[in-house]
Amino acid sequence: MTKSKEVLLTQEGLDELKSELSDLINNQRPKNIKDIKEARALGDLSENAEYHAAKAKQGEIERRIKQLEKMIENAKIIVSESSDIVNVGNTVSIKYVDEDDDEPEVYKIVGSQEADPFNAKISNESPIAQALFNHKVGDVVQVDSPNGKYEVEIIDIK
Repeated sequence: MTKSKEVLLTQEGLDELKSELSDLINNQRPKNIKDIKEARALGDLSENAEYHAAKAKQGEIERRIKQLEKMIENAKIIVSESSDIVNVGNTVSIKYVDEDDDEPEVYKIVGSQEADPFNAKISNESPIAQALFNHKVGDVVQVDSPNGKYEVEIIDIK
């Protein structure tokens, strides 16, 4: 039997996955079962759109439950042990070297499963996180991104 790949998560990310799993099992799955029963009661299943939609939804719910269970089972909690050097779990403030904007950008480096760029959570596998790893405040690092190379200075690490 092959070992599943570990899933890097912050405690917050693990809690969110557990909450989603609980909602699927305790709320969405029972509601879906009720929807299937009600649609089945409408008669002929071959032309019953409500029944087919509910069955499709059932497949989506069951797939997500299995996916979440596997992720939780293989979760490895990220604990940032130091705020002297950048690592997974740290919140990092950076400033772009070639830009006039003095306002730093702040990112939390998380595992790829909980990355959410719209909420300033970047994946540990992203080019910027990879460039920042093992550097300290004051370091200027080069980021090799798909859009080209650029430099950032590390302003703060938490």
